[in-house]
Amino acid sequence: MKTVLITGCSSGFGEAAVRRFAAEGWSVIATLRRPEAAPEFPAGVMVTRLDVEDPESISAAIAAGIERFGAIDAVVNNAGYGLHGFFEESTEAQMRRQFEVNVFGLMAVTRAILPHMRARRSGCIVNVTSGGGVFGLPLIPLYAASKFAVEGFSEALMHEVEPFGIRVRLVEPGGVTSTRFGERAATEAQGSRPIEDYAPLHERAAQVFRAIAQSRSQGTPDEVAEVILQAATDPTGRLRYVATEGIRAWVTARRESSEERYLAMMREAVSLT
Repeated sequence: MKTVLITGCSSGFGEAAVRRFAAEGWSVIATLRRPEAAPEFPAGVMVTRLDVEDPESISAAIAAGIERFGAIDAVVNNAGYGLHGFFEESTEAQMRRQFEVNVFGLMAVTRAILPHMRARRSGCIVNVTSGGGVFGLPLIPLYAASKFAVEGFSEALMHEVEPFGIRVRLVEPGGVTSTRFGERAATEAQGSRPIEDYAPLHERAAQVFRAIAQSRSQGTPDEVAEVILQAATDPTGRLRYVATEGIRAWVTARRESSEERYLAMMREAVSLT
């Protein structure tokens, strides 16, 4: 029986991934910042604290998981949040916190598990990014920057750890509106500093995101969890997995069309002018 450790399991993709891996017969270590608030997971799931901003909690969760199950075969780096707001209105603290959680926290978990996987010459690291790590949208420049960073980090890391039998995978969901992902984004955005010139753009930006939610989401946490499982179990050399069909056209345009054609399409879709 294989074992997976998943971060950010309080709701959304993380919660769905716990249930999907458990249904497939995996031993699951479900981690979250507040274990006392954990959903009711299937019997046998190990629930423990892991805060990606707390290195001691990362080490403790990994050690506890190995002690209980003997080994960890896969890690799903799912924990994260998206800060919404115009870049110039963001504070220094908001900028740093977005990267502390989405980038440095993910890196901390990855670095903590690598010695264990390297010693076993086996393992898989699945990093959950976003369509926002493939194409940039207004109102999420900090979130997009953090997810672009994870994409680059993961691709580079893949080459470094393949000689040890360790696979790195990227799962790229779109904006699944049935998750609670936006709750923390709204809370974090409260500290922004309004700039008068941007005031007329706020409603236009909100309209853009409503249109994206209606036309580009078309996915559920369960569907994303299925792709996460696929990524963790795929023995091929594949790196990236688009997890919601609603963003595939944009991802394809970004990666396969000319720069001019891609930018023209995106300006038509999300321009604030």
